[in-house]
Amino acid sequence: MTGTLTSSPFWTFSLRFYRLDGVAPACLALQDERGVDVNVLLFLLFIATQGRGLTQADVAEIDAAMEDWRREAVVPLRAVRRFLRAPPAAIDAAQAAALRERIKAVELEAERLEQEALYALRPMADWGQAGGKAAAVDNVAAYAAHLQVSFPPAPIQVLLDRLASLPTT
Repeated sequence: MTGTLTSSPFWTFSLRFYRLDGVAPACLALQDERGVDVNVLLFLLFIATQGRGLTQADVAEIDAAMEDWRREAVVPLRAVRRFLRAPPAAIDAAQAAALRERIKAVELEAERLEQEALYALRPMADWGQAGGKAAAVDNVAAYAAHLQVSFPPAPIQVLLDRLASLPTT
C-alpha cells in the first residue's frame, strides 16, 4: 500500500498499519485461506481504535455494502496482477511486468476507493461502545462469524499485537 492524493483517517491508518512487521502476510493469509476482504478487516480494526465494537449484523451490513465492488473490481484486478507474475511464454516477460505494475497501481486505487466507501459508512451512533483491544477482538470474531469460518489464531494474534503497538493519536 502506498500514499495517494485523497486520504481519510482510515486510509492513513491502513497505510501505517499494513506496513508493520507481519501485518501484510497475516492479512494475505486470511484473504487467501479464509476469504477475508482485507479492507473490511482493516476497517473493523480501525473502528476498534475508535473505541467501537460491532455486532455480526453490523459486520454483515458493512461487508454487503462492499460485495459488488469487491467482486467486480478488486478481485478481478488482483487475479490479473497475480496471473502476470508468470505470464505465458508467448508474452514478453518485461512487457508483462510493466503491465503488472500498472495493474497493481489500478488495484491499489480500487482498494483506496473501497476504503473511502467504508469510511463513509462510519456513522457510529448505532454501533457499540466497547473499547480498544476488546473491540478489536469482538469485531474480528463478528467478521469470522459472518463469513462462517474460523480464523487461524496466529495471523489474528499478529494483527492484534500490532494494533496494540500503534501509538494512540
